Amino acid sequence: MSRIWAGVDIGREHRRSVVINPDGERLLFRRILNDEIGDVLALDTDVLWAVDLSHGGAALLLLSHDQPMVYITGLTVHRASASYRGEGKTDAKDACQARMRRDLGLLRPGDETGVDLRTLTGRRTDVMCDRNRQIDRLRAQLLEIFPASEREMEVTKQGPIIVLTGYQTPAAIRRSGTKRIETWLRNRMVRNAASLARTAVEAAKAEHTALPGEKLAAAMVVRLAKGVIALDEEIAEVDALIEARFREHPHVEVILSLPGMGKQLGAVLLAATGGDMEAFGSANRLACLAPAPRDSGPVSGNLRRPRRFQGGLLNAMYLSASSSLESCPASKPYYAPKRPEGKGHRQALLALARRRINVLWAMICDDACYQATPAVTAAA
Repeated sequence: MSRIWAGVDIGREHRRSVVINPDGERLLFRRILNDEIGDVLALDTDVLWAVDLSHGGAALLLLSHDQPMVYITGLTVHRASASYRGEGKTDAKDACQARMRRDLGLLRPGDETGVDLRTLTGRRTDVMCDRNRQIDRLRAQLLEIFPASEREMEVTKQGPIIVLTGYQTPAAIRRSGTKRIETWLRNRMVRNAASLARTAVEAAKAEHTALPGEKLAAAMVVRLAKGVIALDEEIAEVDALIEARFREHPHVEVILSLPGMGKQLGAVLLAATGGDMEAFGSANRLACLAPAPRDSGPVSGNLRRPRRFQGGLLNAMYLSASSSLESCPASKPYYAPKRPEGKGHRQALLALARRRINVLWAMICDDACYQATPAVTAAA
């Protein structure tokens, strides 16, 4: 048992730290730099740190000094705050929670693959959001000068976006005609070039009015369309990096063998768990980060987020469970009886996702034992 407890509110440059002793008395309360922990260790080397972030530069710095650390969720502190006096900073409450509770798991640094996948999947999410925003701007610009094209062509796909890099106005499309546009698209290796060229010409024939500012707006459409293409190229590059890094994980074959769990969702799973899922100790502790069904009370149809909610793990397990309904013969019989019990589709799917956590955990444990057996045999 630790002799002092330190609650830390991690910031960008500084962090506020509160240190208490077994009697709950404050030994230290001040702001320190993120690379300073000597003031706390000077009080006592037997410290248990409580932080409000499960990863990040400051948290990794503590781990690099071989300091034990627990993660205190915001919801945990919020619910406990009602029993404390005042409404000040939560650092002292973090430290008190670490002193009183024994069910908080110690944070461990993820393996190299898990950390890399967290970086790559985070970047992919950012780029996908940028692409969606760029598409929205492109649609808004098209509605000002060429609404028929926005209506007839699916500008979320690559083919129509390539068309817009060369032809933006109805007059330009009508002058070129179907054959010339089809040839232009074939030279750029666009699929269904003939059908896409016909759709563009038909949309152009439905509009014969030249609007004010059309020339500048067409130039902006080109800029936006090229921006979407550049983002698509970056997404493809990041996907290749994610797959290559995911393939290096020792449990990759086990994860992919779970029906509905592809390379992207598997990478999100490893990123959310730090890559070392055995560090959780049990399937139940891992499931604390995953979706859980409502076992009692009224069913509102909304997703219930567990107290130790992790968005990436929820996303991976929920989507893979949904996909497994079409590809796994064992998923449908488990999912179907849940709906007559008064649960909706989402709640039944969450129950299936929770069960799949147990299956995945069992397969990973079996795989770890199998990989360890040759080493034990060789040592014997």
